[in-house]
Amino acid sequence: MQQKRWALSLPLENFTLAEHPDIIREMERLGYTDAWSFEVDGTDCFSPLAVAATVSTMRLGTAIANVYTRGPATLAMSAAGIAELAPGRFCLGIGAGSHPIVESWNGGKFAHPTTRVREMAQFLRKALAGERVVFRGETFSVDGFRLSRPLSHPVPLHIAALRPAMLRVAGEVGDGAIINWLSADDVKKVVPVVREAAAKAGRDPQSIEITARLFVGIDPVTPESDLGVRRHVNAYLNVPVYKAFQKWLGREEVLAPMWQAWDKGDRKGAVAAVPEAVMNNLVLRGSAEELRAHVLRYMDAGVDTAFLQLHSFEPDVAKRRESALRVLRALAPGM
Repeated sequence: MQQKRWALSLPLENFTLAEHPDIIREMERLGYTDAWSFEVDGTDCFSPLAVAATVSTMRLGTAIANVYTRGPATLAMSAAGIAELAPGRFCLGIGAGSHPIVESWNGGKFAHPTTRVREMAQFLRKALAGERVVFRGETFSVDGFRLSRPLSHPVPLHIAALRPAMLRVAGEVGDGAIINWLSADDVKKVVPVVREAAAKAGRDPQSIEITARLFVGIDPVTPESDLGVRRHVNAYLNVPVYKAFQKWLGREEVLAPMWQAWDKGDRKGAVAAVPEAVMNNLVLRGSAEELRAHVLRYMDAGVDTAFLQLHSFEPDVAKRRESALRVLRALAPGM
């Protein structure tokens, strides 16, 4: 059975990377075992981990490094840098991302994502093991790449997955599956797909670690914070990959009004159409005791490692910073 782990999600909103060392040291003392990074439109996913690697003994992970926006060799080199800083305690999480990130922001082509992720995992296994890699795939080819600085420890590969095809890739070729934008009950539908795929591939299904990014609203529950959460839900769940995921999870009927308003260009209507139940199932909110209980529901449902990504819609930056530290301290597993 996997150890249950409470993780920071880096970078923390409203704190510069230069401010992170003291926070990371404190959070490690309070019992957080991991720090997992993300990238959307702020810092890249590797820089925050470089900070954490040098000031803590936490396990570190990317959730995720995109398989389209970096070439295979560049991705391997970026991972090798963190692995060298944190030998034996770095996990490389990879994923396909979404149409906006790959196509609108980076000029790529979001095509054959499951194949791309599978092939990147196959390449990275060899490259991070120090092999000279000649690879011919459907989505990319590599001719003769080898890391010139061999790594002292293996780097586990975690696969970000939403629907069955990618969940099966995680079970077949990954050491872990990274999930997000789902409720605790949804975990019970998602995890078996990973485990069954691992078993069919001749692997130990219980060896696959299930990690999840949990969105934690740190504001008091008010009409103002409700509006912020509804906007956050719209920003993600109207993206095609997340829209398809929610349909597969069974939310097509309850989210149809939001999607219809969005497609008509009615942004205010789309925000207003987010059901309260969806908000409260997908975003953790409430007192510290309620937040802790919600995290534990995810763990009871099958999540091994939870990355707590804090969100605040408080207009005062100083108050947002104060609230973030207060909530992290209150939720610390050592408390």
